Amino acid sequence: MKAIFVLVAFTSLAQIAAAQEIPKDPPPITSDSSHLPRVVLISMGGTIASRAPDRMNITNYGGKDQPKVDPQDWIHDLPELANIARITLEDFRPPTDRKERETMEDMREVAHRLNELANDPAVDGVVITHGTNTMAEVAFYVNLTVKTDKPIVFVGSQRPWTGISGDGPLNLYDAVRVAASPQARGKGVLHCMNQNINTARDVTKTSAYRVQTFKGVDVGAIGFADPDRIVFYREPTRKHTVSSEFAGMDFKSLPPVEVFYSYTEAPGYVIDAAVEHGVKGIVVDGVGAGVTTNSETEAIKRAQAKGVVVVITARVHGGRVQETVTRTTAKLVNGDNLPPEKARILLQFALTKTSDWREIKRYFDEY
Repeated sequence: MKAIFVLVAFTSLAQIAAAQEIPKDPPPITSDSSHLPRVVLISMGGTIASRAPDRMNITNYGGKDQPKVDPQDWIHDLPELANIARITLEDFRPPTDRKERETMEDMREVAHRLNELANDPAVDGVVITHGTNTMAEVAFYVNLTVKTDKPIVFVGSQRPWTGISGDGPLNLYDAVRVAASPQARGKGVLHCMNQNINTARDVTKTSAYRVQTFKGVDVGAIGFADPDRIVFYREPTRKHTVSSEFAGMDFKSLPPVEVFYSYTEAPGYVIDAAVEHGVKGIVVDGVGAGVTTNSETEAIKRAQAKGVVVVITARVHGGRVQETVTRTTAKLVNGDNLPPEKARILLQFALTKTSDWREIKRYFDEY
């Protein structure tokens, strides 16, 4: 009876192992890497480049007095990267003593560099590490301005590099795998964290600290960085990179656009103040499906009379702002399902081409 039990238990364990398809160990690291793709790893800072005083500190880290993670530290701590690609390092971290943590100029500079790398036949892909707070914005900016079909993958972490059970090492390892994958070509700028691969257009941060924070709210991930291989299940349909009308251009400056948040009794005078200050476009993040208060609506009319283009997004961050007779009559541009911070970037680029609200509506329909 005992022998039968042991046999059944052994058979069950074998079946479980087979069902999980546990991948084999990676090949040993060798000095001959000439056959591997070349991936440029660019650091723009963020949690993934931060250290904390102790391993249990996963929320209170960084700052001017804390040591940072230099790009070469990633190579040292992740020797397994040598099995995937030949890594070249570049450091684009902003100075810690600067007044603003991040600026549009930072986005312009990295996009300019990416356009240079795109024209280098020796480069097969790029990984950009970035802080999670504004990563989706920067990725979308790059998605519109870099003219290449080579994989560009954004990655970050929710826990510092030194934190216990930190997500940074695996995220970075997977991002390099995606950038080195031929299947990732032509899909625009991608985002890879928590083994999910999302498009730069659709990915959004949805939780302050949870590692599963980044999601494509409406459309989901387009692929996954599974342990055995990189897999994709669908293609992005909106214009990006090589098909973008803004790709390859170096924007020294962009028209000023501001974002306003709608809520009960939200006043219109803040919109009036922005128009008085010289903005060329505004994005109003409306309640529900994109509804503004009466005060905001009147201020929007005054802004339009002065040539300001108005885009409406929905603060629920799920579902499109749909075209209605009311909005079309009011000459409002529907922000589709873009969050306001991405709608702002697209509106800024659109305004470099035209101030015709109908033509700008086309951009929001196609991008």
